[in-house]
Amino acid sequence: MKTILHISKYYYPDLGGIETVAMYLAEGMNAYHNVVICFATDGMYSEEDIRGVTVYRVPVNFSFMSQDVALSYRKVLKQVLKQEKPEAVHVHLPNPFVYPLVCSCVSKKTKVVLHWHSDILSKGLMYYLVKPFETAILRRADIIISTSPNYIPDSKPLQRYIDKVRIAQNGIISERFYPLMGDEDKVREIRERYKGKTIVFTCGRHIPYKGLDNLIKADSFIKSNCVILIGGKGPIDGELKQMPHSDRVIFLGRLLNDRLRQYLYAADIFAFPSNTKAEAFGIALAEAMYCRCASVSCELKGSGVNWVSIDKETGIVVPLNDIKAFAEAIDTLANNDELRKRYAEAAKKRIEENFTREKAVAVMNSIYKELFA
Repeated sequence: MKTILHISKYYYPDLGGIETVAMYLAEGMNAYHNVVICFATDGMYSEEDIRGVTVYRVPVNFSFMSQDVALSYRKVLKQVLKQEKPEAVHVHLPNPFVYPLVCSCVSKKTKVVLHWHSDILSKGLMYYLVKPFETAILRRADIIISTSPNYIPDSKPLQRYIDKVRIAQNGIISERFYPLMGDEDKVREIRERYKGKTIVFTCGRHIPYKGLDNLIKADSFIKSNCVILIGGKGPIDGELKQMPHSDRVIFLGRLLNDRLRQYLYAADIFAFPSNTKAEAFGIALAEAMYCRCASVSCELKGSGVNWVSIDKETGIVVPLNDIKAFAEAIDTLANNDELRKRYAEAAKKRIEENFTREKAVAVMNSIYKELFA
């Protein structure tokens, strides 16, 4: 059985978007022996077995320009390579710290797969320092994974390596959104609380590129009888909470898995106002679509968002940063039950057919079959 070494910033139980992808690939590609090396969040080195995946965690010594630095990483990586003897190393990017380590430590006989979740979007000093190492690892790669066809044309680093690029979509873990006992009552409670009003819901980290400020501004132009529910927390919480001019914008705070699922099933419309390609794919949008939410999103050049939700098929896509158009799209869906339900059913079907964990793993397996052919 061939071995794949996954290099991810973090790994379960520390989960973000990239970490979730690393987890379901390591667990799902069971034709291979899967091993993970990642940063430790508790400052301690550890080796553990998590659901059949061997995980090596390397303690972080400090952070530099938002990049974790682990002084013992090179030593641990060399030990893991010697012990596990992987036939392939699967690197989840961006993670600039590991680029020179992969180039210098991984044998030329070992295949290198780069999972290109996003460009490094900062073009200041950080990127100036990293670019030579980014170029080196791109040259070293046997295959480069883009999470959508939309991302490739506008990613400058990928342009010289198009012949190496393959597409492997991200996938939602659909069982997290299966209705559980008690959900029906909780969903009914939410709908009763806002009885007679269209529920517009959004959830995610409160950071600038999520565009939540535009959603709050859109409230002034929405004519339908609705309530705008905003889940999540983040560094710009305070700024956002100062913005609303009406009491129909309500902040829910952080929502754990069960509560998030219940709000998604209670919602009529999912608002997804992300406004830069830092939103490289839109997994939260895919999760909402799976729960039969018609969506309103923005045109995002160079992002997979408009591959996930299709304009006038699974929701409405409006011009970027056009606040009035965003409001009008919410009104259109709020005032047309038949249209909203049609989009919602199409949204569910699109995710089931294209963007589940199982679909994503199957595509990755086919890419590895090509890699090892």
